[in-house]
Amino acid sequence: MTKYLVFTVTSLSFLLVAISGTTVSVAFPIITSSFNASLILAGWVLSVNQLAATAIMPLAGKAGDIFGGKLTFLISIAVFTIGSLLGAIAPNIEFLIAARFIQGIGLGSFLPLGTAIVSDQFPQARQQAIGLFTSIMPIGMIIGPNIGGWLVAAFGWRSVFWLNIPLGIIVFIASFFLLKPGVKEKGQLDLAGAGLFTGSLSALLIALSDIGSNPQRSSWLLPGVLFAVAIVLMLIFIQREGKIESPIIDLQLLKKRPFLAANLFNLLYGASVLGIMSFIPLYATSIYGMSTLESGLILTPRSVGTMAASIVTSISLPKWGYRWPMLTGTGIMVLSLFLLGMNLTGINVLGIHLSGTMILLTIMFISGVGMGVTAPAANNACIELMPNRIATITGVRGMFRQSGSAISIAVTSLILQNFSDMNYGFTVVFFGLATILVISAPLVFAMPKAAGALYPSEKSGSQAT
Repeated sequence: MTKYLVFTVTSLSFLLVAISGTTVSVAFPIITSSFNASLILAGWVLSVNQLAATAIMPLAGKAGDIFGGKLTFLISIAVFTIGSLLGAIAPNIEFLIAARFIQGIGLGSFLPLGTAIVSDQFPQARQQAIGLFTSIMPIGMIIGPNIGGWLVAAFGWRSVFWLNIPLGIIVFIASFFLLKPGVKEKGQLDLAGAGLFTGSLSALLIALSDIGSNPQRSSWLLPGVLFAVAIVLMLIFIQREGKIESPIIDLQLLKKRPFLAANLFNLLYGASVLGIMSFIPLYATSIYGMSTLESGLILTPRSVGTMAASIVTSISLPKWGYRWPMLTGTGIMVLSLFLLGMNLTGINVLGIHLSGTMILLTIMFISGVGMGVTAPAANNACIELMPNRIATITGVRGMFRQSGSAISIAVTSLILQNFSDMNYGFTVVFFGLATILVISAPLVFAMPKAAGALYPSEKSGSQAT
């Protein structure tokens, strides 16, 4: 009975991730206008959260192994709650961006730590347990946009941050009493490596923001310097990771085909699927003329599709394997991105007129089904590469996925800011992301086909630490 209570508590943390992300996305247009901020600057409210999560995920996984999952999990919940409080009282856009960074540090820790905790509770049914655990997120994606739209309309955008505080306190108290300390292992946290990686990604995102903020610039010196800094820091990061004993990313593992393919797939998946979803409420209000409340409701079919498809896929993974669900789900998501790029405001089918709202609802459902089919298979395929280090491998996977998402948000903000016709800007974004997702499909064939499907040489390499 205890393990099911633990599953419930850790699942609540995933609900927080989904509710927090979707409510802020719904509030994003109002936040932008409230502070009279440019889309480029306001975009940092979204991307800085991804940036923080990217930096913390691999560290959180290792911290869970070293200090124990319970302590690390409790700290992450406390940090998230404090970040939410700061966001609720933010006096300006810059303060809000800083608060979102703090909030992201907490949120980024939930995925690797929660996955490891659930896996420990269900060792004989790991695939199904992790698949069902990740399928909890769509429930939050249903609750978040709907309650977020209502809260913003009734009480203003700050209410979406106040909502997180009691929820965070409840999860903290339940985790404190239910979770066990767990086994601790020797090791060190590569804080310097995390700083180098974060600095490189930050320099890249700031350079993109600067280009978007000053399109008619007379000098490209600043963005040029920032791009150079990003490259130099990344080279130093790579050099360091190859020398130290406890790196964030074991470069020897990345040289192996399955690891490299899995992380490249997650990078492109994050860029094509996760980042753009933050802009769907803006897309609904600007292209389809929907209200804030309606733009929140428009995300519900996506969540329903994700939840239904992920439950079916999770249960069927032992029979289906990993590759075909990933390929099928990727194809469905490509279709949804192309349909979004067409900006269909109304069509007639068999004499029946479908409004733009109905079309968008249908596309969101299709997108959700694609995500629900892909995610459980992709998550377990990555874990299959290092089953004895679930928190670590989940953290690395999340780092690549969130990096893609953060870059996607920055590039999307840049494109939309520099197109006078936002309709056309969104078309460019959706078609471009669909193309990127198509390019990622062949990587699936280099990833594990099913549980225990690695070649002996690859399996022995995946056990390295």
